[in-house]
Amino acid sequence: MVLKEDLLKQCVLFVNDKLEIIETIMSENRKALEQESKSSAGDKHETGRAMLHLEMEKASQQLDVAQQMKETLHRIQLNSVSKKIKLGSLIATDQGIYFLSISAGQLTVDGNSYYAISPSSPIGALLLGKEKGAHIVLGSKVIKILTID
Repeated sequence: MVLKEDLLKQCVLFVNDKLEIIETIMSENRKALEQESKSSAGDKHETGRAMLHLEMEKASQQLDVAQQMKETLHRIQLNSVSKKIKLGSLIATDQGIYFLSISAGQLTVDGNSYYAISPSSPIGALLLGKEKGAHIVLGSKVIKILTID
């Protein structure tokens, strides 16, 4: 249980860092847009404004994704026990150990590597609902599920 709590905390930090970066980018773009509005250099001015609007739109989309990740993490119930893989499961396979949560990549706890994966990722989608002892095929790899916690 402590391991899953540590992994969940790392995922929360991952999302919070991502949110902070996006909010900084959006703030800087807003300031730059205000500066662009104060100058009027013709076509160059319009191009600069258009580029800033595109950057704001991109950051807004990234913000939506990060907020969805945060919501996913809030839905994880670490105390819930299940024989089938579900959100929040820690899955040991013969290829690695996965934490079904969000796509946060490799996490390290006590010197051991774990992979935070989303249920919508290719491997996450294959693992979801499977039980101990089952096999999944990802590309040319056959992956055996050893334990589910």
